[in-house]
Amino acid sequence: MKFYIKSISFSLLTLLLMACGNAENKAKKEDKPLKPTYQVTNVKSDTLKYKLSLPGELKPYEEVTLYAKIEGFVEKLNVDRGDLVKKGEILLNIEAPEIQQKLLAARAKQREIAEKLSFSAQNYQRMNRASEVEGAISSIELEQTKTRFMGDSAALSAVKAEVAAAAQLAGYRNIKSPFDGVITSRMVSPGALVGSGKEPLLKLAREDKLRLLVAIPYKHANALSPNSKASFTLNSAPGKKFDVNFSRSSKVLDPKLRSMMVEFDFDNSSDVLSAGAYAEVTLKLKRNEPTLRVPASSIITTTTSTLIAKVESGEIQLVPITTGITQGKMIEIFGNLDSRDQVILKGNSTLKNGMSINAITEQNQLN
Repeated sequence: MKFYIKSISFSLLTLLLMACGNAENKAKKEDKPLKPTYQVTNVKSDTLKYKLSLPGELKPYEEVTLYAKIEGFVEKLNVDRGDLVKKGEILLNIEAPEIQQKLLAARAKQREIAEKLSFSAQNYQRMNRASEVEGAISSIELEQTKTRFMGDSAALSAVKAEVAAAAQLAGYRNIKSPFDGVITSRMVSPGALVGSGKEPLLKLAREDKLRLLVAIPYKHANALSPNSKASFTLNSAPGKKFDVNFSRSSKVLDPKLRSMMVEFDFDNSSDVLSAGAYAEVTLKLKRNEPTLRVPASSIITTTTSTLIAKVESGEIQLVPITTGITQGKMIEIFGNLDSRDQVILKGNSTLKNGMSINAITEQNQLN
């Protein structure tokens, strides 16, 4: 009987010790923190193609304001606002009697010197032939005749230059069209006093060809190429879309607007559009080299920086980045990353550098 009681006591003691051991092990396990689990995704690398909508403005292909180069009065005005003109057509005549008189005087002087040169040339030829006969004339007489001839020849060259200059000045009395176009503004009337430094006379624009001007933000500038295309719409032409090809750019950024001005030429020979209209432009752009993209949900934005949580060997590394184009759920990023990296799919401010995690891919497989 005593043996039976002792056996029961020993068994109870054993069970009690085992229970205490299990409780201690369980407590140790609970004391060890569990690593949080986060879903990760691969960084994607590709050459981004996208569309960008921006405002634009149609401008004449060529546009000029005409001024008078000489002082005088408007004698005749041959055009008015809206008139179509051809290159070289006389648009306006200026009356400038003093300039005309200078031209007439220069031409009269030219005729006089030309006659004098003709006489001295004949005299020199005669004296030159006579010098072939020994003793007919002295060498001094021949030299004097030659000197007069050379002087008259030089004088004629000089007066010809005077005539050319006076004729050019007189030519400024006629204001001619520098290209085919339309008169967009007339600022003078017949009888008005005009001259260099005074008010403009006319404005002329070429509208059979237009320039579509668009200011592209700097972060999109390198996505533009000589093969870039665009389309645009106008409020004045509802339901119509016009296609254009890239023509030229300023190649530099405006330091104030942080944008680059680009131009697309539009053939307006059918006169369907008017210069000065504002357009809604859709640009078709493509990066000139591959860039990195991640889901927009991966981005961590703080008051001082933009970060992304890179995962390497189960630890978080917060990498500073800048963002580019957003396309759907993906966003372009620039920073110390490459396409072999993995990042947290849903970034948040609780993620810290060096933090250990369990990472699972979007397919719910452990990494």
